Amino acid sequence: MKIYIKILIKIILAILLALCLFHMPYNYYQVIRFLGMFSFIWLAYVDSSRKDKTLLILWSLSALLINPFIKVSFNRITWNIIDITWAIILLITACIDISFKNKSTN
Repeated sequence: MKIYIKILIKIILAILLALCLFHMPYNYYQVIRFLGMFSFIWLAYVDSSRKDKTLLILWSLSALLINPFIKVSFNRITWNIIDITWAIILLITACIDISFKNKSTN
């Protein structure tokens, strides 16, 4: 069941981050900072039990970067590149999780 929640969170977060490319109200970006931080922290926690710590480090650094408390200031283009990169990584890792889940059930 946890794998389905993990996949769903990755897909939803990827969509929300992709929507940041459009001109949204400022409050949308504030909500994204909170949702992104908590989602990345949860993903880091879930992946902390893996032998390979790459995703743990990636999700932890992402949570630090997007946190709403100590804001990192980039221009809009840089944030757009970061958002799209996160969305792509989230979708790729979600596809890998789906593939792994399908392989383990067979």
